[in-house]
Parts: sequence; structure tokens; C-alpha cells
Amino acid sequence: MAAMAPRLILTPQQFSITINRLCHQLIEVHDDFSDSVIIGLQPRGVNLARRIRQTLQEILKNDKILYGELDTTFYRDDFRKKDLVPNQTNINFIIEGKNVVLIDDVLFTGRTIRAGLDAMMAFGRPNDVELMVLVDRRFSRNLPIQAKYVGVTVDTISSEKVKVDWKENDGEDHIWLLTND
Repeated sequence: MAAMAPRLILTPQQFSITINRLCHQLIEVHDDFSDSVIIGLQPRGVNLARRIRQTLQEILKNDKILYGELDTTFYRDDFRKKDLVPNQTNINFIIEGKNVVLIDDVLFTGRTIRAGLDAMMAFGRPNDVELMVLVDRRFSRNLPIQAKYVGVTVDTISSEKVKVDWKENDGEDHIWLLTND
């Protein structure tokens, strides 16, 4: 059986509209972000988190939104089984009593998010934690984790892969569905 061609899920224009929609949803809940912080999960969630922060700063005219990047490598339940390369954690504030928006690119099994919740506790106990993802692969969960803010929901099977391209790294913003054969 021949491999299917990659299927485009979001074009660059749709990608931009999705980022803007997510930012406006955040503003509805978090107002000016005076009591809220954004934390991007390494390695790929930081691309979305950086873009969300940049867009929020432009919309709100506020360059004081607290932002951090969190590595979950050693909090994963499978880190001894995989060849994982640690990334950098860069959070220079305490999240005690803050509302945290935890951001990742693709929600698949939920294991990275669980690891992120564990790793985040080293920076204090937040008032609230909400999850934002660009892509929710909703039928693939191993853990009862659900995102509050979702760019696009994609129904996939285990042999398929979701690939997010970022203009900063890949030249253009796209989301693809790939079939592994």
C-alpha cells in the first residue's frame, strides 16, 4: 500500500487567524495578564508560547507579560527509555498565586503535560493552570488531560503524525498530517 501524501491542516493564513483567535480567548479570561503568566513547554511548545506572547503584547500594548520556558525531560515517566536531550528551563519568576497558561504545540497522549505540571511545581503553587495547544489529537490520550484553548482538533490514528512548521524555523507556518507506513 502506497503512503498517502501529507495533508495540509492549516495554511499560513489560517495559522495566523488561529493564533489571533487564541490570543483573544486568553484576553477574555486573563484581561491584561497582571495576575497571569505564560509558560511554554520545551521543546516545541515554546514556539507557540513565544508567538502567543508576542501577539498578546501587540494587542494589549503590554510588554510586561510574564513568560517562561519549561523543560520536562527529567519529569517524564519515559525519560530512561528514550534518547531525550534536555532543553533549558528559563523561568525567572515565582508562579505562586498566579494563573498559569501552560502551552504546548500538540496534545497527543498527555504525558508531556503531566510532566510539565510536575516540573512547574518547583516554581511555586499556582492559583490556576490552564492548557493551550495548537493541535489537539483528541482520540490519543493516555491520561485524563484536556486543553481549555485549542487551535484545531484533529482526529488521527496512531500511524499518523502531526507536524507543525513555524516560519521562524521552517520558513512558513503550516500544520500537516503525515502518514507513517
